[in-house]
Amino acid sequence: MIIVMKNSVTTEQIDEVVKHVISWGAQAHVDRGDVQTVIGIIGDKAEILRKPWGSFAGVEKVLEVSDPFKMASRKFHPTDTIIDVEGVKLGGGHTCVIAGPCSVDTEEYVLAIAKAVKAAGATMLRGGAFKPRTSPYTFQGSGEDGLKILKTAKQETGLPIVTEVMSIDQIDLVYRYADVIQIGARNTQNFNLLKALGKMGKPVILKNGIATTAKEHLMSAEYVMSEGLKEVILCLRGTRTYETAMRNCLDVALIPYLQELSHLPVIVDSSHSTGIRPFVMPVAYAGMAAGADGLILEVHPNPCEALSDGEQALLPNDFEYLMKRLEGLKAWNQRDWKTQAKSTK
Repeated sequence: MIIVMKNSVTTEQIDEVVKHVISWGAQAHVDRGDVQTVIGIIGDKAEILRKPWGSFAGVEKVLEVSDPFKMASRKFHPTDTIIDVEGVKLGGGHTCVIAGPCSVDTEEYVLAIAKAVKAAGATMLRGGAFKPRTSPYTFQGSGEDGLKILKTAKQETGLPIVTEVMSIDQIDLVYRYADVIQIGARNTQNFNLLKALGKMGKPVILKNGIATTAKEHLMSAEYVMSEGLKEVILCLRGTRTYETAMRNCLDVALIPYLQELSHLPVIVDSSHSTGIRPFVMPVAYAGMAAGADGLILEVHPNPCEALSDGEQALLPNDFEYLMKRLEGLKAWNQRDWKTQAKSTK
């Protein structure tokens, strides 16, 4: 349910509504926009509808939210969520580029990569210390040793760390080192893990599953948010289809679609979408041209020695070239086109 407040509403009137919602055993979430304030309510719908909303000063109307995802819905939270990670902002017009190795290998390589991507304009450093691999015989990650290397790279460059958590028992360890937690495609619907992370306090990057729909992706975000964490970043890494030319199939139309349904930032992983180095940059560019809030990319100076996914890692000079090309998109705002489309209906 959504309570739409009048434009003239006061802080005291908003607080009064929230107080009553909580006293009735429901949750209230206030979104103060530039033009209008709405209060999202989660609770027994029939019970909420029976309440005397017309008697509250400042209430304009009460609306039902039909989407199964509530807290992730733009109806529930009309303004874009802006996530701030140690001064790096993402969402609401703020873009972010996350880059680094697929797996943490040597300290020498990770430091070199971190310095190179920062010099080219990256705003966060990615690197896997725990790796979900298709084969149990391939490299599974370097664990805490890898996390320590990432910490050193952060101390050298100032770049916040993004790394993956694969299971509940890894959360406490990873939280000691990471600034942003990544949930990979295989864990997108690991609901116990999502709920556990929702009780913690650090932003989560949530990739879509191997074959999940956009709305299933949002329902996974809802699991995290229902436990209290509001800072969720949706990441598109493609899905498995009949097409075998590339590793996965990225539908860039899902970027504006998700932004229409949800207030959460949307980023693109063109490394895992394609799995082939020559195609990583054009797909990244396409994603940003379609209005993505950011990118997450794999970079390695010697892909032949990378411990995982070397075939999709950009070389540092590739990454620098891409960042220069993206400069031309800075004036582009996909949301302007949505406004124009609505105005011509």
